[in-house]
Amino acid sequence: MNQPISILGAGLIGSLLGVYLKNRGLDVTIFEKRKDWRVSSPHSHGRSINMALSYRGWKALEKAGLKDAVAPYTIPMYGRRIHDEHGTTYCQPYGKEKEAIYSISRNTLNGILLDAAEKSGVKLAFEHKVENVDVHQNKITFSLPDQEQKIQESAIIFGADGAFSSLRNAMQRQSRFNFKQEYISHGYKELTIPPTSDGEFAMDPNALHIWPRGKFMLIALPNTDKSFTCTLFLPFEDYKVCFDKIRDKEDVKNIFKTYFNDAYHLMPNLDQEFLDNPTSALINTECYPWTVNHCLLIGDAAHAMVPFYGQGMNCGFEDCSILDNLIGKYGTFSWDLVFEKFQKGRKPDTDAICQLAMNNFVEMSENVADPRFLVRKKIEAKLHELFPQEWVPLYSMITFSDIKYSEAYAIGKIQDQVMEKVMKEPFITQNWENLDYHEILNKVETAKAV
Repeated sequence: MNQPISILGAGLIGSLLGVYLKNRGLDVTIFEKRKDWRVSSPHSHGRSINMALSYRGWKALEKAGLKDAVAPYTIPMYGRRIHDEHGTTYCQPYGKEKEAIYSISRNTLNGILLDAAEKSGVKLAFEHKVENVDVHQNKITFSLPDQEQKIQESAIIFGADGAFSSLRNAMQRQSRFNFKQEYISHGYKELTIPPTSDGEFAMDPNALHIWPRGKFMLIALPNTDKSFTCTLFLPFEDYKVCFDKIRDKEDVKNIFKTYFNDAYHLMPNLDQEFLDNPTSALINTECYPWTVNHCLLIGDAAHAMVPFYGQGMNCGFEDCSILDNLIGKYGTFSWDLVFEKFQKGRKPDTDAICQLAMNNFVEMSENVADPRFLVRKKIEAKLHELFPQEWVPLYSMITFSDIKYSEAYAIGKIQDQVMEKVMKEPFITQNWENLDYHEILNKVETAKAV
């Protein structure tokens, strides 16, 4: 007889985890504090910021049998389209020809995953707010809309309830539980570029658009309805352009006309959207252990990261796939072993991608507009073309492969040290095509062997 399994959180990770566990024949219930937004209003609950699916995410969806259900709602983005302050644009390919990341609405993807979980037999319990988790007796106390309380006993509890996880809060009350959170100095606000008057995309739909402006930036991802979801990243305070200094519609207009003029003319609802939409914070969290008794944290509950490498969701989906592999190997009567293997094997990788995500803000907001950075990317692309197995750029290792994040991070640091020396060579911007590429590769291989 199957013992009941509870998943806290019906977001992207909790929904996919439910599908995986149900496919193992387990008795699964997903508990969610919100209403079922699929029924009440698809746009009124949760965040709508677009997600960027890459190789790791696709692989996890395919393993769960969901790739074909998701694919029609995605748009491929083959590179970054950079917008300078004069309105000129140019494209930086992400990888080799046809390598892309895929834009999809968070709500659309979440709906697909929840539908699949429900169809597979996962029970969904909405409007269940967690009041307490007893991690030693595996009991969850929920409050319901009518103020009644409900106690759920579970054999296994998974915390897939995000950066402010109720399960993690309960674990933090245990001894020897390490936890660290860091809010970065920037926040974000979601905006929209609608379709043109004739119903077409207002910009190139097959690129992730970036307006890099040093300490701040605007990005835009395409939607299947021909609109773009934009995200403005600004410091909260203490900078010439920050959220604290934007107080009214005139301030919004001045900022956008000064720094994002080409986008401004494509955003007829900018003033109202800016004032109506919330300004949200960005957080990075680390904790350990991820498991207490028969409870396990997964996804953002275990390792929330800032969005600048586009790996938060992909990493969480990979969590689900790796956990499923361990269940397949050790069985559902060895949860202690499964959980221990999962946290010990996965923690170095999530630490690595969290750090890379923090680092990548500088690349997106500053470096992409630097001509020397563009030359460096051309050199790295040439190395990858000449030596496709020996030199794989860090971005490609993270985005277009399932190399362990920690391994990619270590290799990337070696490549970075070598490239720093290469970029110091005289007249590098003029002579980059005439470099001794074998010598560059040899330096990397030598450093790896040390």
